[in-house]
Amino acid sequence: MSLFKARDWWSTVLGEKEEFDQGCLCLADVDNSRNGQDKIIVGSFMGYLRIFNPHPVKTGGGPQAEDLLLEVHLRDPVLQVEVGKFVSGSEMLHLAVLHSRKLCVYSVSGTLGNVEHGNQYQIKLMYEHHLQRTACNMTYGPFGAVKGRDLICIQSMDGMLMVFEQESYAFGRFLPGSLLPGPLAYSPRTDSFITVSSCRQVESYKYQVLAFATDADKKQEMEQQKLGSGKRLVVDWTLNIGEQALDICIIPLNQSASSVFVLGERNFFCLKDNGQIRFMKKLDCSPSCFLPYCSVSEGTINTLVGNHNHMLHVYQDVTLKWATQLPHVPVAVRVGCLHDLKGVIVTLSDDGHLQCSYLGTDPSLFQAPKVESRELNYDELDVELKELQKIIKDVKSQGVWPLTEQEDDLKVSAAVSSALDSVSQATNVETGADSVPSITVKITLQNQVVLQKVKLSVYVQPPLQLTCDQFTFDFVAPDMTSIVTFSVYLKKTYTPSELEGNAVVSYSRATGIPRVIQCKFRLPLNLICLPGQPSKTASHKLTIDTNKSPVSLLGLFPDFANPSDDDQMNVMGFRLLGGSRVTLLASRTSQRYRIQSERFEDLWLITNELILRLQDHFEKQGTKDFACSFSGCVPLQEYFELIDHHFELRINGEKLEELLSERAVQFRAIQRRLLTRFRDKTPAPLQHLDTLLDGTYKQVIALADAVQENQDRLLQSFAGLKSATHLLILLIRLWQRLSADQTAILEAAFLPLQEDTQELGWEETVDAAVAHLLKTCLSKSSKEQALNLSSQLSVPKDTSRLKKHITLLCDRLAKGGRLCVSTDAAAPQAMVMPGGCTPIPESDLEERSLDDATELFTNHKHLIAEPPVPEVSALQGVLE
Repeated sequence: MSLFKARDWWSTVLGEKEEFDQGCLCLADVDNSRNGQDKIIVGSFMGYLRIFNPHPVKTGGGPQAEDLLLEVHLRDPVLQVEVGKFVSGSEMLHLAVLHSRKLCVYSVSGTLGNVEHGNQYQIKLMYEHHLQRTACNMTYGPFGAVKGRDLICIQSMDGMLMVFEQESYAFGRFLPGSLLPGPLAYSPRTDSFITVSSCRQVESYKYQVLAFATDADKKQEMEQQKLGSGKRLVVDWTLNIGEQALDICIIPLNQSASSVFVLGERNFFCLKDNGQIRFMKKLDCSPSCFLPYCSVSEGTINTLVGNHNHMLHVYQDVTLKWATQLPHVPVAVRVGCLHDLKGVIVTLSDDGHLQCSYLGTDPSLFQAPKVESRELNYDELDVELKELQKIIKDVKSQGVWPLTEQEDDLKVSAAVSSALDSVSQATNVETGADSVPSITVKITLQNQVVLQKVKLSVYVQPPLQLTCDQFTFDFVAPDMTSIVTFSVYLKKTYTPSELEGNAVVSYSRATGIPRVIQCKFRLPLNLICLPGQPSKTASHKLTIDTNKSPVSLLGLFPDFANPSDDDQMNVMGFRLLGGSRVTLLASRTSQRYRIQSERFEDLWLITNELILRLQDHFEKQGTKDFACSFSGCVPLQEYFELIDHHFELRINGEKLEELLSERAVQFRAIQRRLLTRFRDKTPAPLQHLDTLLDGTYKQVIALADAVQENQDRLLQSFAGLKSATHLLILLIRLWQRLSADQTAILEAAFLPLQEDTQELGWEETVDAAVAHLLKTCLSKSSKEQALNLSSQLSVPKDTSRLKKHITLLCDRLAKGGRLCVSTDAAAPQAMVMPGGCTPIPESDLEERSLDDATELFTNHKHLIAEPPVPEVSALQGVLE
């Protein structure tokens, strides 16, 4: 039994598939029994009207048939039910039922029964009003301080207030500026109607002002009042609450003051009669209904607030006094007296769950039996304690989670088709006239145990595109196998930085422990490249040395070879789908291979593919000592040009976005000016504002297109920069013969981001990573280790600092420095590195001394250590 759970006193479910709202519930002595007992009146959107007089439910029982006093079908949807003195010449209470196009007032009476069926109740229609406008809600009260009777005010969907003096129609007024109707309430003390407009402000209108304003049955007439004669409808006071309101309620504090309660979407407000805020409370959950009522403490008000988390909160002013759980989400809540039980909370849900409940707990009459005392055996307790401590120690030694192999749960394998698709699956490609091929990849998943929430995500480097990249599985039984296939193709006109794809599977075990497994696959080179004619000249060249005799290119690249062409024994041409050409040459006498192209970043994929195929070729022959090396100059200058181009596009993107923001602000300002001119009573010339609006609109569209074009160019530049970075890391690895761990550190420093954004870009991230390496494992002295690096990454002013740090990194590696991430990484390496290493610059003056260091690693457009080769007619003899 929970102390914070509403105790069910009586409950029932109304009808089947009926809907209800906040106006569909009312508590009152509608049959005028004068015994102080309330009846529950409920109307539904299906047109059913029900009146209940609930009795306490016995244990294990349900609601009795006699609890339902009356059920009648009124045919039209019931929007709201209220009880008041609505019939002239009578002090009796009557029931007002609001339909969408009709207002009906009924008399409810009961006849004493003489048999076991009990009393009989019926309703009698006293009068009805047919409405010319669709109704939204209504309120009632002694409008104009009348005595002994209640008047009714109905708000229509187009913002018109229609006042009915019982059997007769009094007048109708349109609220100024009304767009959508809001909640409506009447304050008897100030004789005012209070509502919340679509402008999100609370508005108060005096009844006398409404009554004496010029009559208006149409909105056009309301607009004509502004220009013609007659009294205008003026608001008494307004208060901007900044959110839409769900309900309004008026609570009298005493004879001289009352409070206006407004329930918003995130807060509820308590206002004075003049619109000043007494207090407000920010709600933790989205509210659904509320009911303020007078507190037993003088000067305070209690408020019941229901929310969408099945909770009912009780506030005393702004203090939460109680929270109770309900079995449904209430849309209406009332408090009444049922069978001499005061303070019964009646709640109604939107699907018809009607419940009468109270707070607290039922008294418990259970008493625990006495347990016979027995003496404790402390020796046995010591043995048990030691066993438990041993179990705890064993679990701690294994870690928080049991150390089980992920392969025991799920096995994931990827297989790439050996041939391209016969029918390409490429759609919406942007590669020009070339026909874009596609290739099929098959992922196989086999589980050993029951798994939950299994999701497969596949990622490839842009601009490669997948036909489908998300898959879900249901492994409800062990030893199930699932196979999915998808195709990969090139979508745009530039080349990707990698041909490697990654399949990541996330799942949860039956115990709830989340796991992740990844499986990598490599796509073939012919997916993005076609055979092409070799080129004699190229702007960028590099040479890879090996320790084995050269291999025929026809055997290394059979998928790009033409067997009838004998020249392909030592030279081969590649044409990327983007249009660039790459030429590969093998020396006949020396152990060298040359790769050349017009674009520096396009060298990467062919160079990497060459090394991988050479390693695979010699592994098949059983050769284990095969190695590649690079003895040329590290191409830093070409690399720096790509960095500058990428950084320039980032800066241009920021400028274009700022300019677009300025033009958007200007566009909205011109719109406001024009709107003011159009709303003005006296027409005034536009002063070319319409021409300025049209010109600004064209500028906004042009700037938006420029931002999109710059973003596309930035993505292409980032892909080229990543390709050049991969190539630089490969050359440094071959140049300094770095181990796999050292290469991984270099990749983590230079390739930290999968995507480049304006908030976190490649330049500042790599600069921080390289500076950290220079400060720790590549530092020369303790002075460098004491330098404080900036903890906040921001867009730099230029790339000079980054380029100098990269140059210094190559210098330190050339002089014996080694990369590591161990605990002694910050130790000075003066014993390893020769003297004369340039320290990390601490000022601009020290940075200037590094300008000459760049020349050590850069030889623009001649990236090989050997002398330049003269032009010859035959390409085969270039390297001989």
